[in-house]
Amino acid sequence: MAKDSGSRFSVITDGLPSQLPDIDPSETGEWLESLDAVIDEQGRGRARFLMLKLLERAREKAVGVPGLTSTDFINTIPPEREPWFPGDEHIERRIRAYVRWNAAIMVSRANRPEYGVGGHIATYASSAALYEVGFNHFFRGKDNLTGGPGGDSGDQVFIQGHASPGIYARAFLEGRLTAAQLDAFRREGEPGGLSSYPHPRLMPDFWEFPTVSMGLGPIHAIYQARFNRYLLNRRIKDTSGSRVWAFLGDGEMDEPESIGALGIAAREELDNLIFVVNCNLQRLDGPVRGNGKIMQELESLFRGAGWNVIKVVWGRDWDPLLAKDTDGVLVHRMNTTPDGQFQTYTTSSGAYIREHFFGADARLRRMVKDLSDDELRKLSRGGHDYRKLYAAYKAATEHAGQPTVILAHTIKGWTLGKDFEARNATHQMKKLSKADLKEFRDRLYLDIPDSELEGPLPPYFHPGPDSEEIQYMRERRAVLDGTLPRRVVRARPLPQPPESIFGDLRRGSGKQPVATTMAFVRLLKDLIKTKEMGARFVPVIPDEARTFGMDAMFPTAKIYSPHGQRYEAVDRELLLSYQESETGQMLHEGINEAGSMGSVVAAGTAYATHGVHMIPVYVFYSMFGFQRTGDQMWALGDQLGRGFLLGATAGRTTLNGEGLQHQDGHSLLLASTNPACVAYDPAFAFEVAHIVRDGLDRMYGERDEDVFYYLTVYNEPFPQPAEPAGADPAQILAGMYLFRPFAEAGLPVRPPAEAGSPEAGAPAAEPPRAQLLASGTGMRWALDAQELLANDFGVQADVWSVTSWNELRREALSCEEHNLLNPDSVERRPYVTRLLQGAPGPVIAVSDWMRAVPDQISRWIPQDYSSLGTDGYGRSDTRAALRRHFHVDAESITVATLEALTRHGAIKATVVEDAIHRYRLREA
Repeated sequence: MAKDSGSRFSVITDGLPSQLPDIDPSETGEWLESLDAVIDEQGRGRARFLMLKLLERAREKAVGVPGLTSTDFINTIPPEREPWFPGDEHIERRIRAYVRWNAAIMVSRANRPEYGVGGHIATYASSAALYEVGFNHFFRGKDNLTGGPGGDSGDQVFIQGHASPGIYARAFLEGRLTAAQLDAFRREGEPGGLSSYPHPRLMPDFWEFPTVSMGLGPIHAIYQARFNRYLLNRRIKDTSGSRVWAFLGDGEMDEPESIGALGIAAREELDNLIFVVNCNLQRLDGPVRGNGKIMQELESLFRGAGWNVIKVVWGRDWDPLLAKDTDGVLVHRMNTTPDGQFQTYTTSSGAYIREHFFGADARLRRMVKDLSDDELRKLSRGGHDYRKLYAAYKAATEHAGQPTVILAHTIKGWTLGKDFEARNATHQMKKLSKADLKEFRDRLYLDIPDSELEGPLPPYFHPGPDSEEIQYMRERRAVLDGTLPRRVVRARPLPQPPESIFGDLRRGSGKQPVATTMAFVRLLKDLIKTKEMGARFVPVIPDEARTFGMDAMFPTAKIYSPHGQRYEAVDRELLLSYQESETGQMLHEGINEAGSMGSVVAAGTAYATHGVHMIPVYVFYSMFGFQRTGDQMWALGDQLGRGFLLGATAGRTTLNGEGLQHQDGHSLLLASTNPACVAYDPAFAFEVAHIVRDGLDRMYGERDEDVFYYLTVYNEPFPQPAEPAGADPAQILAGMYLFRPFAEAGLPVRPPAEAGSPEAGAPAAEPPRAQLLASGTGMRWALDAQELLANDFGVQADVWSVTSWNELRREALSCEEHNLLNPDSVERRPYVTRLLQGAPGPVIAVSDWMRAVPDQISRWIPQDYSSLGTDGYGRSDTRAALRRHFHVDAESITVATLEALTRHGAIKATVVEDAIHRYRLREA
């Protein structure tokens, strides 16, 4: 069946569905003729009025016509409304040419045969003007040279990851980077080597925000802007002069994270936020919307979400043509030409453009009859026009009450030559041939002789530190308070809370059952009241405050809302009523783990972004942490973020009724993959106290470390024991300590089962011994197993609390690395090896996590080692049934211990079979 391209066309042109078939063309013609008559006789204003009235009536009649959320495919700001451009456009064009050249040369040199480390040329080539207008006129630095509002926070600029070569090239011209450093692009083992993308952890004095994991830049920029207002409203830091700029790709906007939080930016009226979307119409492999119009689609999306939208579609050389377009035929042609065709026009000759774009209508042909083919080919996109961009940026910074998105039409690979520009393979092209180099040089009008382009390495270009271009760059950045990007740490260590704050948890709960989640929340409530750092805590909750017992904080800490509370709460008469406030301390993010992590990243890096320590405490369903937002946790580590992540309702069997999707048995394993994450699985409240105290000192005290803490806490209440006398906090923090040795357990000493009677005169057989290692809620099963082993089988077991399998492994690996590199020095033995050295009997490890978690330390255990865990999916049942199903309950631990003892000949094999029958393990 032939495709009827005339009756269906899937391009959003005005917010209305245009792909519906025309079932009565004659009637349609009559309506169009009527509209034409109104325009001809009474003008466009009257026609617009009548159309709006028709739309109103259509809504009244429930016709279902959507609101108009997109405008014509032309510049939002008409020429007559463009402001005066205050810069020297000639000098700025020269600077831009130098940056373009050096960015491309850096990537090309990095891909000579002996290295071949990759890199990207085309993204920055399309977006150079977008950045340069910002650097020269808008982006505020952190030096506060001009005494402007907001102090030394400056602007937060989220730079598109693939554009990093251009940012390095600009820093080279400014004298911040050397040619040797440019040559070490993507070779960080070299002195001063440059990271591939914006990575603060790798270049902590340069980059501020990691952005190359697509979609995280947009959502983190939104929550950064929101957190800036949070700091301002809570009177912690004046951020009134700070703006957040996020530079994004049109292909990147396909990521759910890119668009999922647009609503909060509009709802909270974040007019300190500006998105700049580089619409070069291409993804990595081809068009973003070949059959559609991505700029129109994004305009509809952002307008519908409540954003101010500014489109920069065409350069100034289109203005005379649009001025001639009295009947709208040119605008109609622009509206209905799909992006894939515009990409083709970019790579085509002027004659092709004349025939295929302008040739379809006699009025269009007349419009360009005085232009040569070469002039048609050079008609520019708005994203490469300084004056158009300046007008858009200025309008965005002056707009109040809404966030702004600037949609800038560009060409991917622009100026790089015919083999690069708008080609589908442009993103993967890493090197410039000699012919490409000469064409590129000529396009940029650079004074580089052919002889310098014939060698193996094309040269960088620098006009000299005293040239007018370099002086201009420095002057502009001085006016704007210093260079960017630049990461500065000005925060000073916070005074630590008094030791007494942790006393309640260390004393235990007596007979009162308390889950470790509740114990932590009680500690947090006390910490928030301290004068030392109480105001710096930022509780972050994804709509589960009541689940975690944090609703008790509503009346005191209150929930942050920039609009306060404009309603009477339905539970206002209750003690724990829901209370919002402009100065609220809690960030209640709704059902939104990604947004919650956005707030954590913004708060956890405020010490560098704004020079003030803030302490995010994010409490979430354990399963929906590392599994759902692990990419953001990786970005938190990259950005050198700090804070506490609490995986509440942890474990595979503790959250017993929720089943497969909620029960978490692997987050600790995922946490072990993040080098910045210090992960603990505490069993008792007193352990939580020591861990939190250490985290506060390590991240916010004199130790000043760039780590974040992850604690798993449980929702199973039981009487919390007091801290054992003589317990060593250093061992708790190191990851393992002896909690209840058999000798102190008060258990009977009896002959082992099936040991038989000793012969006359023979010494009594030593009772079998074993070591039980457990973490989290598994400690209670291990303690019960200790009793079963003693009472039923005469086995004496010691119980060790493993507060962190991950930290034990990390320390052991550091010992191995030291020994590898220092064979002549004294061998370092891992902490867990030293701790268990000489402990009698086999070692059995158990937790509410999959076996791979405790198995992390297996090779450093000097004894026979086996583990139990909750491998597999979770399921709904009682806690006891689940623990029997996974064979991690006390009876299963007992049998596993007996089985290990048979391998050592300490007991007979029949004992194991008897235990299985006694405890009915096969009936599970």
